[in-house]
Amino acid sequence: MARPKIKRNSTNIDMTAMCDVAFLLLSFFILTTKFKPAEAVPITPPSSVSAQVAPSKDVCLINITKDGKVFIAIDDEGKRSGVLNTLNTTRNLGLSSGEMAALAKQPFFGSALAQLKQVATMPADKLTGDVLPGIPCKDSTNNEMIDWMRAVNSTYQGQTLNLLMKGDNTSKYPAFSNVIKALKKNDFLKFQMVTNPESVPAGTELYNKAMQGIKQADL
Repeated sequence: MARPKIKRNSTNIDMTAMCDVAFLLLSFFILTTKFKPAEAVPITPPSSVSAQVAPSKDVCLINITKDGKVFIAIDDEGKRSGVLNTLNTTRNLGLSSGEMAALAKQPFFGSALAQLKQVATMPADKLTGDVLPGIPCKDSTNNEMIDWMRAVNSTYQGQTLNLLMKGDNTSKYPAFSNVIKALKKNDFLKFQMVTNPESVPAGTELYNKAMQGIKQADL
């Protein structure tokens, strides 16, 4: 007697719930993504073999362009407001609360103190290294970086501060020298240099030490 054939239905999986979860996750990542803050100007730093990653929080970044222009970028708007408030008080800049609020929303500073009122009226998306002249510090007799770093020191007093310096590979030494003088005058004796990481050249002492460490770890 022939075996009766049982009708087999194709497997049907309802993907509606999976699609809902996927769209929810996508929406979450879009809404919570923190975009990289705008840079004053494109800077090509020198290369190094350091594997240490630069901190991304509580950062005060000093940018030095190939033309010797100096910019300060602070990652926290509240800290930017504190720095501006200190400068407005100590240097009698006469900035209104509205002007300081507008300046605090800008991602970086790069002008003389006397020009801050004018800069406050400029749209943030129009501020570039080509438009701004940079903070004056090329002349040792007019080094306004001293005032900026004094304000930074006062604002971050007793709090975590990661001080970074990012200079273009073709920057001249005098630009770095005057910035470092401003740091020393405000007791900033340690800072980190931002560089382009690269692999350790094979055959060098650092490479041999790294390889030796890998072999010992395998054991």
